[in-house]
Amino acid sequence: MAARLKGARRGWRVRLAFVLLVLGFACLLSVTLGTRDVGWSAVMAGVMGDTETMEAAVVAVRVPRTVLAVIAGAALGLAGATMQGVTRNPLADPGLLGVNAGAALAVVIGVAWAGLHGLHAFLWVAILGAGLAAAFVYAIGSLGRGGATPLKLALAGAATSIAASSFTVAILLPRNDIAGGIRSWQVGGVGGASFEGIAPAAPFLGVGLILCMMSARNLNLLALGDEAATGLGGRVARARGMAALGAVLLCGATTAVCGPIGFVGLVVPHLCRMLVGPDHRRLLPFSALAGAILLTCADVAGRLVARPSELEVGIVTAFIGAPFFIWIVRNRRVADL
Repeated sequence: MAARLKGARRGWRVRLAFVLLVLGFACLLSVTLGTRDVGWSAVMAGVMGDTETMEAAVVAVRVPRTVLAVIAGAALGLAGATMQGVTRNPLADPGLLGVNAGAALAVVIGVAWAGLHGLHAFLWVAILGAGLAAAFVYAIGSLGRGGATPLKLALAGAATSIAASSFTVAILLPRNDIAGGIRSWQVGGVGGASFEGIAPAAPFLGVGLILCMMSARNLNLLALGDEAATGLGGRVARARGMAALGAVLLCGATTAVCGPIGFVGLVVPHLCRMLVGPDHRRLLPFSALAGAILLTCADVAGRLVARPSELEVGIVTAFIGAPFFIWIVRNRRVADL
């Protein structure tokens, strides 16, 4: 028995080391590839802050972009795994459930009608919009017989997402003064990132990360059903609320900085479940790491596919996520988490 446990721990460590190695390789690709490829000497110079040459300056610009891709991907992957655990819904995703669209609509309303500007204001408004959208979708999906089934949540989320997007377009159409900047942000991307722009979101992302990680054991209990979780001593409402708050903080803060990026939270937890199983104590950290890998690689792919221009990462993740979503719907094995 002891030998088996020791072997299992070694297996997790090997997988963790492999995922970290892939993440490091993705970051290396992110700083070296793009509209202008750079060599090792330029990478070292750019990372150290030397911008005397054009190639080193390019690397210096790509470093914060890579950091933002890693942080945003980790946040979305972790939020997706948490939301799937909270709702026991394999289709749960910040984009599909309308959370990102709610955050985007709140930001647009704040900019158009309240004159908000600056990332600090965007963060609070985006988190508020994400929270309201999540609560609305869960309330609508819980109506009727059977409670919040995966199908009802998916339909409520899709309807909410479409409605929020339509309201956003309706607000922007007569406002040419703000439409240009908002529309480019709505696509979802990490281009133009800076450490000054990332810093205000860090506290929100940190709190969201802690809340989600602390919810791992409770999510395992919720997977057994509300009655079983209560019988084992779990506080269902408190556990669900804490995990949902963590996911909303992650989604709202990421949307405020990058714009709405879909499908990362859907794709990553399913892939990680195949790798480490359904135990949230391992699933959550692996989803964060895999989300960082996916978004970083998607950003690199967007730069290479559309050379000499770029394809925003939100478009690339949509190309990846749409067929994956169809596969999930058709695959009955993912019906149970």
